[in-house]
This record gives sequence, structure tokens and C-alpha cells, in this order.
Amino acid sequence: MDRWLNEIQKHPALYVLCCSVIFRILHRFLQTVPSPGTVETDPWRTWKWRNLSVSLVHSLLTGIWAVTCVIQHPVMVHEIHSTYTPSAYMLVVVSSGYFIQDAADIIFSGYAKASWEFLLHHVMVIWCFLYAVFTHQYVAGAVVALFVEVNSVFLHTRLLLKLAKVARNSFIYTVNKLFNVVTYMTFRLGAQFYLTWYLIHHYSSLDHALYFLITMMLMNIMILIYFYRLLRTDFFSKGRSHNSGRKFAED
Repeated sequence: MDRWLNEIQKHPALYVLCCSVIFRILHRFLQTVPSPGTVETDPWRTWKWRNLSVSLVHSLLTGIWAVTCVIQHPVMVHEIHSTYTPSAYMLVVVSSGYFIQDAADIIFSGYAKASWEFLLHHVMVIWCFLYAVFTHQYVAGAVVALFVEVNSVFLHTRLLLKLAKVARNSFIYTVNKLFNVVTYMTFRLGAQFYLTWYLIHHYSSLDHALYFLITMMLMNIMILIYFYRLLRTDFFSKGRSHNSGRKFAED
């Protein structure tokens, strides 16, 4: 295992690139999979469906992987700066590859303006994750940050259901929105706020703590705004139809 880890750490850029290519191949493969009729009639919705489908695969993979890493090596939660396992390091490599691929997909698809919130998020994540990959510091922090992907499973499913124009009062949408809000509070808000607290509490002893703290604060603002929009649309809105505008992070 250590030999395997050393090999990856010798050529981290190569492995990140390979992971990006794999996710791109997955994106291409999904183009051959039939999508709902409500999606196929609009190029924007077609691209968005495939992009979200790749994101859903990434969330299913990395969400479970991140939780497993921490269960197997709990000390990572308390030492996010210096402690990690080979599996945790590979997780961050894989996820870095995904975010680079997804950012490139958003930019080269021509929908960067409509997807600027996701693009801004990806830029911040990529910088932090690549720092961890190349310096071998904050790897555990990146793993804890990937706890949010547990929520992303339901968040992406929600957007896919909206694209397919599934009624908000349907059973599947209702069940998903409940799991979505619960996991949002626990895995997304919980992970983000814990990392923010950790950076503040250990600020004087951490390398580049100011940069990571600023990044976390920006992300916290974004996820709180989105949480408000999520609650407003799914729990406090009556009779509103699904938004069909060209905006990636729809209500």
C-alpha cells in the first residue's frame, strides 16, 4: 500500500489528469443513454442532464468513500492538516480530477455564465484540493470536506427530477427533498462549519490558514444562500412551477 501511495505521490498531476479523463469518458458514455423527452428537446437541458448525471456518479462514489476513510481512520477528523491514509489521498486525487473535468465541461460547453455559481465553487475546491495533492497537507481536511457529497447525491437527484418535470408533490420528489434537507444540515453544513471552526481554533499552528479560512467563509456564504433558496422553494412555496430559465443552480 505504501509503495502504491509513493508512486501516486511521485506523479500526482498525471493521476489527476487520468481521473479527469475517466470522468470525461463517463460523460461521453452518458450521451448514449436515453434521457427523458422533456430534456432531449432543449440543448441546454440535455447538457445539464448529462453534467448532473456525471456529478451524481461522483457524489455516490466519493461521499461513501469519504465517510469510509474517516470511519477506518477517525484521527483524520482531529488532525486535518497532517494525517491521512493512502485511500484518503487517492480519494482527493480522484475528486480533484472530477472537479477539473466538470469545470472544463462548464466552460467549454458555453454555459459558464448560466453556471457561474458552480464554476466559482469548483475553482475554490480545485485550488484547495490540488494544494493537498501536491503538498500532502490538509488531505484529511479535503476528505472531511467531501462529506458534503453525501448530500450532493440528493441535491443532484433533486435537480434531475426538476429537469424531468417530476411533480413536486410526487412521492419520489417528496422523499428525496426530505433526505436532501436532512443531509444538507448534517453532511454539508456540519462538515463546512466543523472545518471552519477547526481553522479558527488552530489558526496559529496551521500553514496558509488565512487562505483556507477565507475560502471556507466564502463557501459558507454560498451554501447558506443556497439552503435558504432550497427551503423557500421546496417547503415554503405554493403553486410555483419549475424554473425553466438557463441557470444551473436553480431553486
